[in-house]
Amino acid sequence: MKSNKIVALLLSLYLCIMSYYFYTHQYYNADIEAYMGLVYKANFPDMKIEEIHKKVYDELKEKDPDIGKVSTERKEEAIGDNSYYKNLSENPKMYEEELQLFTVKPLYNFINSVFFKLGFTASTSTFLITIISYVLIVILIFNFLLQILKNNYLAFILTVLISLFKPLLDTSRHATPDGLSTLLLLLSFYYVVMKRNLFISAFFGILCILTRPEYFIFYTFLTILLYIFRSDFKFKTNEIIFSFTYFALTFGIIQYFNQIPWSVLFMNQFTKVQLYPISNPDTFNFQEYLACVKGKLMFEFNTSYFPLLLIFIILLLDYRLIMNKNRKSLLFLSLYIAVYLSVSLRFIMFPILVNRMMVGFYLIIILSLIAYQNSKKQILAQTV
Repeated sequence: MKSNKIVALLLSLYLCIMSYYFYTHQYYNADIEAYMGLVYKANFPDMKIEEIHKKVYDELKEKDPDIGKVSTERKEEAIGDNSYYKNLSENPKMYEEELQLFTVKPLYNFINSVFFKLGFTASTSTFLITIISYVLIVILIFNFLLQILKNNYLAFILTVLISLFKPLLDTSRHATPDGLSTLLLLLSFYYVVMKRNLFISAFFGILCILTRPEYFIFYTFLTILLYIFRSDFKFKTNEIIFSFTYFALTFGIIQYFNQIPWSVLFMNQFTKVQLYPISNPDTFNFQEYLACVKGKLMFEFNTSYFPLLLIFIILLLDYRLIMNKNRKSLLFLSLYIAVYLSVSLRFIMFPILVNRMMVGFYLIIILSLIAYQNSKKQILAQTV
């Protein structure tokens, strides 16, 4: 009991320090101006775009004077890439169309609006949920490890080490939905694996898709896994079908209200960044699409953590158990295949693997590897 209190106190102090650090060291990334604009539109629906535009950039320039300047430090990946955000800062009509690219994350935008109603500035409102998500992610990781390892201090040490994982730190300094979507993904994962509660897990899965719609790909593979291993989890077939139906409906509703086709978004982001990507889009060119995917394939995967984590997966998996068709080992293997398939399909749609967008996948791999390694002796004892 005493050790529980000591570890809880240490973790609380650590999270307070990290929260203060993130609050005072926010990175004002390019997306924040769009999320701020959506906050103003939600709270002041009659406000003209020119006024929203002025309020957003006046506030941002107080925080970061370099907002809206032409980037000359890197090579353009798409035509007009480096000057795009300068044009946004000068052109309210262009900025108005830019906002439509970010409406596909309704839950994140809703939470930002709630913080704004509570009295926070528009810029602060966009990253508060990210800091809160970091705190809850770390607490969830600690609870997960505590149940797996049955050792307070070891769970605490591993939690701190994982909390300093660079992609997770980067995520917590950006005004993006990545922190929130990671939290919701881990919660759905936790409730289905540790609590065996498919209803609550599906609820968090729906919220995750409402935060980042592309997670629908991963949830589709997870649903297939749950169906194959339903007897191990003691889930009924109709429960799994209903869960997937809700996932599909959630994704379908988002796409129904989405005003921008995938082809327009792809061309605007990867070939030619336009002033008006919606009202005057380039014609989709399949050859340019293929060239972009092939050109980024090796670089994007090699600069992510997926090759490194794949090495650990290969080293830690016991192939004797897999060859003997041990169900627990096959389940872990299937999970890793589902992760890599999801990432690959996402890459085909949008050939970029920004680490802060992948942190949910990274954490699932890391936590499941710890769980698998810890349970190996038990699996082997049952097999012999």
